[in-house]
Amino acid sequence: MSAQSAPLRILYFAWLKDRLGRAEDRLDLPPGVADVASLRAWLQARDPVFHGIFSAGGRVRAAVNQEFAGDATPVRGGDEIAFFPPVTGG
Repeated sequence: MSAQSAPLRILYFAWLKDRLGRAEDRLDLPPGVADVASLRAWLQARDPVFHGIFSAGGRVRAAVNQEFAGDATPVRGGDEIAFFPPVTGG
């Protein structure tokens, strides 16, 4: 199995997990998804709950393979993508 054909592991944390009712999804890399922004758009088109989640704008952060990621960060088969609210510390 090539890396491109390996499934994505998408993790959801905090209130995202609560709103979706699950902590993760595993799915094949959808056609046309090449970066975090296109994955967000694909998820929104697939499930209306994601529209509310991602319309929160900057309140939902992303990480690809456990590194903070922006919308232009590439996404490939086999990657682990996490979506989570910003973390505050003190």
